[in-house]
Amino acid sequence: MSFLSTERQPPTAVRLCKDETCFLTKMGHKDRHGIGMRNRRQAAVMFLATGCYVGRIPIAPGTFGSLLAILPCFLLSGLPLAVTFGIIFIFIGLAIWVAKAAEEILKAQDPGCIVIDEVAGMMVTLAGLPFDVLTVVSGFIVFRILDIIKPFPIRTAERHLSGGTGVVLDDVVAGLMANVLLRAIWTLFGPDIA
Repeated sequence: MSFLSTERQPPTAVRLCKDETCFLTKMGHKDRHGIGMRNRRQAAVMFLATGCYVGRIPIAPGTFGSLLAILPCFLLSGLPLAVTFGIIFIFIGLAIWVAKAAEEILKAQDPGCIVIDEVAGMMVTLAGLPFDVLTVVSGFIVFRILDIIKPFPIRTAERHLSGGTGVVLDDVVAGLMANVLLRAIWTLFGPDIA
């Protein structure tokens, strides 16, 4: 069944995102959001994995997931750097677990509707940088370009790591590269952030 198909979906399925790999999932019971899951744990996992259901947006869910990350980045920007890095480290661990659990629920490898990895990548991208419009917009653009084209070592991380680790760590590597690139650009041409 294609994304734009006019065929009717079976009544025991719910649309999660445009990817054929996660298009349908069996419903146990419907929660108030209309997502059928066998239990509340699966519903919580999918809520987190899809970035509060942002990943269900059929066009560019990764881009919208990256935009979602601006809020936690803003909240982290007011904290001491050591606390910020500690929270990001814990979040990456949580994201790996959630992404692995979501892959198991969807029975698919790295489906597009999982956007918690983009949130983790953006948090790494903006970590320790001043939170202003120029930095946030630049960080968003650089991160998305790196996440989409996946230059070395991002593609290597994606290919050689599996499960939740592979889903999340390629975005973390993209975030690290974006952070370093922004620092280099700012050091050479812009605001003093080094």
